[in-house]
Amino acid sequence: MFDVKSLGACKYDSPLRRSIKNFICDDDRVLYNPHLDAFKNAIEHGMEYPISIELAGPREKLFFDPTKTKAAIVTCGGLCPGLNNVIRAIFLELYYSYGVHDVLGIRYGYAGLVDPKFVPVRLTVETVEDIHMNSGTILGSSRGVHEVKNMVHFLEKNKINILFCIGGDGTLRGARDIALNAMLRGYPLSVIGLPKTIDNDISYISKSFGFDTAVQSATSAIESAHTEAKGYYNGVGLVKLMGRFSGFIASHTALAVNDANFVLIPEVDFDLDGENGFLTHLFRRLERRNHAVIIVAEGAGQKFFDKDKLGYDASGNKDLGEIGSLLRSEINSFAKKHKMPVQVKYIDPSYMIRSTIANSTDAIYCLQLAQNAVHAGMCGKTNLLIGHLHEHFTHLPIDTAVSKRKSVEPNSPLWMNVIEATGQPTSMTN
Repeated sequence: MFDVKSLGACKYDSPLRRSIKNFICDDDRVLYNPHLDAFKNAIEHGMEYPISIELAGPREKLFFDPTKTKAAIVTCGGLCPGLNNVIRAIFLELYYSYGVHDVLGIRYGYAGLVDPKFVPVRLTVETVEDIHMNSGTILGSSRGVHEVKNMVHFLEKNKINILFCIGGDGTLRGARDIALNAMLRGYPLSVIGLPKTIDNDISYISKSFGFDTAVQSATSAIESAHTEAKGYYNGVGLVKLMGRFSGFIASHTALAVNDANFVLIPEVDFDLDGENGFLTHLFRRLERRNHAVIIVAEGAGQKFFDKDKLGYDASGNKDLGEIGSLLRSEINSFAKKHKMPVQVKYIDPSYMIRSTIANSTDAIYCLQLAQNAVHAGMCGKTNLLIGHLHEHFTHLPIDTAVSKRKSVEPNSPLWMNVIEATGQPTSMTN
């Protein structure tokens, strides 16, 4: 499951030999599970060693001749802090470290590979000089499924050797399909993915870029909600954060601020009504302290909506019910029913968070991901994602990365930290 594909033998000397002495070999690997039990289990099952993942980094020999290499960069899906940082770092690594001067920026996601009105832009030093100081992506983005053979035809026609795909689950599936189609054609195309999902839900990696910035940005919304809640008798600050299927942003933000009293995430079920329902616990909190702060991930509480009435987005993902508005309405109705005055202040900072500039931690991470992506592409690796695990950058097969979604485990230390920080019940179901 962790075997990485290569296009062929590497025969060109890396120009990095002038500055780097310690190159990475394909046999250099990091253990997937570093715990002692993994060693014991491997020994008991007659394995030579536990499961491991190939390390990323510069190789001494390259598959592509840098003087003849042409690369392209595409950004897909929702906006995220750090996109321009990654674009810039990929270009600068190609240009200055490897001498690759022919780099195209694909406009508006995968649509730019099939729609003739989206003409690629040729990236230059001047083009990318200051883009990391701006949020969003200079290339534009889009969602949606496109015919794979048409995308590969465009790449082959434009003589692209390496395609860098920056995006989340849907983008990575598209990258995998492009890589496989190119292989079937006998077209030597290196396809390298970089993990961009603000929800931090890609498996087998420690985090995706933009996540740290998202949490930092979300903290100001929680602080404002706390101020609003305390400013009124029975004030309730309600903040909806991103997280379609995984509650990492909600959980980490709650810990960063430590002012939330309830955190609702998709992975942990809850009821609204009943003796052990959320509303009962919320109003008990109001009776004690006269204010409360609630963080809800956008994908929480979807059982309260009629899924048949919800549509789909351009990528085929099921639309979500508006949980923030539902909670606001239910809290007000509950208060009216029990003749208890309440002031609900609802805050949804989602697009502000997505559209902010990467903080210093993410900026460093973006640079390192980009450098390792270029190293992988130049040595002919393909159909892989640049990951990060146990403080090491890794080569992760895309099929493995998209095989399951990373989520907050209800019995994990992270969720136990949230329970302790909020004081909310471990269960709010009847």
